[in-house]
Amino acid sequence: MNSRREMLKLMAATGGALAVTGGLAMRSMRPDVQPAARATAALAGPITPFQVAMPVPKVLQPTSRSSTTDYYTLDVQQAVTEIMPGKNTTVLTYGGSLPGPTIRAKSGRTVVVRQTNRIGAGTSMHLHGAVVDPENDGGPMDLIAPGATRTYTYPNKQVATTLWYHDHAHMTDAEHVYRGMSGFYVLSDASEQALGLPSGNYDVPVMIRDVGLNDDGSLYFDHLFTSRPQILVNGKPQPYFRVRARKYRLRLCNGSNLRPFEFRLDNGDAFQQIGTDRGLLPAPVTTTSLPLSPGERADIVVDFSRYAAGTRIVLQNTLFPTDTTDRIMRFDVGDTASDTSRVPGNLATLPGLGTPTVTRTFSLTLDPTTGAGLINGREFDMNRVDFTVKQGATEIWEISNVDQIPHNFHIHLVDFRVLDINGTPPAPGEAGLKDIVSVMPGQKARIQVSFAYPYLGRYYYHCHLIDHGAMGMMGQFDIVRS
Repeated sequence: MNSRREMLKLMAATGGALAVTGGLAMRSMRPDVQPAARATAALAGPITPFQVAMPVPKVLQPTSRSSTTDYYTLDVQQAVTEIMPGKNTTVLTYGGSLPGPTIRAKSGRTVVVRQTNRIGAGTSMHLHGAVVDPENDGGPMDLIAPGATRTYTYPNKQVATTLWYHDHAHMTDAEHVYRGMSGFYVLSDASEQALGLPSGNYDVPVMIRDVGLNDDGSLYFDHLFTSRPQILVNGKPQPYFRVRARKYRLRLCNGSNLRPFEFRLDNGDAFQQIGTDRGLLPAPVTTTSLPLSPGERADIVVDFSRYAAGTRIVLQNTLFPTDTTDRIMRFDVGDTASDTSRVPGNLATLPGLGTPTVTRTFSLTLDPTTGAGLINGREFDMNRVDFTVKQGATEIWEISNVDQIPHNFHIHLVDFRVLDINGTPPAPGEAGLKDIVSVMPGQKARIQVSFAYPYLGRYYYHCHLIDHGAMGMMGQFDIVRS
């Protein structure tokens, strides 16, 4: 935790790190919705927090069902929403809402999503964290052309977890995601349902991200961390959320392009973390703070029965807080409600680590001259395969951040376990199944990766500070038969 705070102090001291240099910072890939570039001083002022209610993303309903499969339609389209009070904001969406609708799926039951691209640029929907074949992975070069339609098939052969979907079209994904193209995909299974965790209306997806707004309400886009001072929660600026005095399961996703968070309740009370990126933890972790870098997810349970009706509790951000980013949302506690839910002491059994046979090394940096994102000194090249992996192999990957700014690291298809960061074992809340590891300046993360899933072909790894990946901090590997 301290290393994260020290990193952000360094960012502030060096003038706003997370910039993309070399003249690329102001470039927009979406001229049809991008206003004229303006200096960041022209950004709109802060929106008064806690003035609007936090919406819960609607659950997408299947268009049809069979004995094995649920079928959905989820188009890419422009929409207009209200973020700044009284002013319209044009956004890019899945299904017309910000964020997109939640898909609730069941392990072992297939989901098919039919998608038409109704915007003026190619798109590729990546179901982040999904165990899926390359054809349905939504890779950065596998685009749906404007006006075209395709289907994605997800077999859901993995344990219960909180996934999310987002655009992954190379070089435009940063702007597409920033403008709204993401949503939740919640996967359940029988083992999770038997635990008795909070469910139904008390199981709430919460997408947290940052944006910059112009005075007219339009989104301001560049690749600068400092140009995104407004926090949105489920698409609304620092909202309040009315809760009953009982337990809630909150599925938190850091949907920001660049901003890391560390969450705490302003009264200092503890909550329980029960899940990480790719599933439940072995046991609940009682904590007062929760760090999440871009793309990471964590499931927590907050017990509001501790508080009297009328109590107000603010979810704070303690990483690089400013007057617009220190307060995320407010919980307004109401009357008591019947609550038969529980958080048992045992949640899940993690698979064994196995014996690694290969160690790979990765070095992450942004080129200070061109702004290109580099892994091992090389920018992404769609014609280059960086290495091959044998199906069924277990490997150790060592990821070093040699920059003065933060990065993280995401691998498609597989989950992994964090072994250590600079030789220190992970905190209990980061010791579960992961698909993103945060790597701060000067850090080296060691992860153990299992390629046990039954798919061959091409997959990707990249920094999930999406602007960095869009500028080339990405590579590809092939899984081959052993």
